[in-house]
Amino acid sequence: MTTAHHLRLIDGMRTEDFPSERVPTGSGSSGPGYHTALLLGEDDHGEGDEADRLEVRAQCLAEHDALLSLLTLRWGEPQRVSLWSAQERMMAGEVIAEPWADPVASCEHLPLWWAEDRWIAVVLYLEEGGPGCELGVLVTVVDPP
Repeated sequence: MTTAHHLRLIDGMRTEDFPSERVPTGSGSSGPGYHTALLLGEDDHGEGDEADRLEVRAQCLAEHDALLSLLTLRWGEPQRVSLWSAQERMMAGEVIAEPWADPVASCEHLPLWWAEDRWIAVVLYLEEGGPGCELGVLVTVVDPP
């Protein structure tokens, strides 16, 4: 997928109604107050050796940077939200509400925009100690944890 395709997907997620209960979508899930989508990940390129995985990581990081630049042009600088305290609460047993549980478990921080009554977050999942990388997005009315 191209950056332009990612932007169209995000625009669609921003205007689409939320379902009353959690349902899988082609690239993520939707539920009460949120939509999520995986934009790019290792599954897009099949199983490969270490060099292939490093190439996917480089592509994922480049796509992340391009998407952040374009969204910043649209909505201004994002809020940089640290997920540290939410991670600590999750490790202590607190249940983090969807759609935030997965990013809280996987990311240290998020770029976050408030646009037209919805939060938009670009989520970069990096494999700790390895070359794995996935790029996702969430659109929600649920406040960050």
